[in-house]
Order: sequence, then structure tokens, then C-alpha cells
Amino acid sequence: MGEHELTRRSLMVAPVLLAALAGCGKAGNSNIGPLGIAHAAPPDPFATFVLPYDKIVFEPWGNLPPGSGQMAMLYGDFNKPGPYLVMMKWNPGWFSAPHTYATDRICVVVSGTWWVNSGGDFLPNDAVPVGPGGYVKRTARTPHYDGVLHGQDDPAVIAIFGLGPVDIELVDAAAPSWRQV
Repeated sequence: MGEHELTRRSLMVAPVLLAALAGCGKAGNSNIGPLGIAHAAPPDPFATFVLPYDKIVFEPWGNLPPGSGQMAMLYGDFNKPGPYLVMMKWNPGWFSAPHTYATDRICVVVSGTWWVNSGGDFLPNDAVPVGPGGYVKRTARTPHYDGVLHGQDDPAVIAIFGLGPVDIELVDAAAPSWRQV
């Protein structure tokens, strides 16, 4: 399979994966089927892998400041070639500094409100809100930043799909990569 085939196939699958994640924060009884009938056995995990939202483990990522945010790697590895799917949890009062990625990223807000902006100047008060189910596409090698404004009650959880490696680059490598706002 050629590199372009992987890219097209991965990008065709992305909306389906992200749409499925958009409902992650909703509670439900996993023993009740779609017709309201109880079932005894879960699906074969080799054919249909299911990870309920409350079982997803968010862990600190890189050298992020304590309490700023966490990540759950769900599929692939964004540091290696190929498709990946992660969920990021941004806590209120934290933003990323302006940065770029080598490849496009497709993002869907699962819960909370995520604030996004483009450009190399860090202006969090000019960021726009994106609520649950909202879609954001980050174009490769264009500066952007995002986060959750101080004073919000809940973190924002974002499902992010792309092709690795992401090769993150800060616009100002001398400044902190995450900033408290």
C-alpha cells in the first residue's frame, strides 16, 4: 500500500471515528442493546473493541505544567508514521502557546468548551469558543493555539485524529509551551 493510499483511507475513516467519540461523555448501560433488550455477552474484542468513556485513562503528556491537561492515546502514535487518535483534556485556565504541526489535524469537541485561535501572536481573549460536537481542522504548518479560559467550570475534552509524526514546533521556542490564563 502506498503512502497516499494510507492518507486517503485514514482521512475517510476519521469522521466516523470522531463522530463515535462525540457521544463519549454520555452515560449509559452497556448491557442494554439498541432496542432496549438486555444482552449477556459483549462483542468480540478482536472484531469490535469497546472502551467506555469512564475507562479511558488520561495521563500527563510531556512536560506539561501540573494540572494543565492530560491526554489519552487511543489509537496509533502521533510520534510515528501513520494514523493516530488521541483525546486531550484541557483544564480551565490553560492554553497552548502558538505552535504548528507537520500534518493536518481533525478535532471534535467531546465535552466542555474549547477556545481556539490562529496566528503567531498569543491573544487568548480573541479565541473563539467551540462547544460539544464542534469540529476544528488545523492545517499543517499554520500557527495556532487553544485552551480553556479561566473561570470555566469544566475541562474541555477533544478527540484529535491525524497522521504522524506530528512534529510540533513552537512559534517562540524560548517561551513556555503551555500558559496559564
